[in-house]
Amino acid sequence: MAHGARGGPAGTIVIDDISKRIIEQLQADGRQSYAAIGKAVGLSEAAVRQRVQRLQETGVMQIVAVTDPLMLGFRRQAMIGLKCGGDLEKVADDLASMDEIDYVVITAGSFDLLLEVVCEDDDHLLEILSRVRGVPSVTSTETLVYLKLRKQTYTWGTR
Repeated sequence: MAHGARGGPAGTIVIDDISKRIIEQLQADGRQSYAAIGKAVGLSEAAVRQRVQRLQETGVMQIVAVTDPLMLGFRRQAMIGLKCGGDLEKVADDLASMDEIDYVVITAGSFDLLLEVVCEDDDHLLEILSRVRGVPSVTSTETLVYLKLRKQTYTWGTR
């Protein structure tokens, strides 16, 4: 199978160096004006706006507010490792449709899938676990409860 940018399937959008620099500017400061980004990358404000819109529409990036779940009343975060039988892509899609699940990844190693959840409390986590375990093809789960978040960044650049 042929692969495109970032190891994805052929047909994946190709990102040029200027778009990569725009992404890096936004990773450093997502509230930066298009004019400021334009100065940093050598484009007009309108050209930056157009590129950012295209990057968002194609799903290459999104601009969001990153919060501290504890400050918003979510007292429990956890990573859930799953072992599954059957079609992993289908299981991953079923789980990704659950609002409380923020992160779903198909993995190699001891788990077939990893999920991340942000919960109001332990009862909420238990309810989510019950729903996850009820998904057909999920054969076992292991829950890793977060005790303290020490680092979370989104500034890995575009390499």
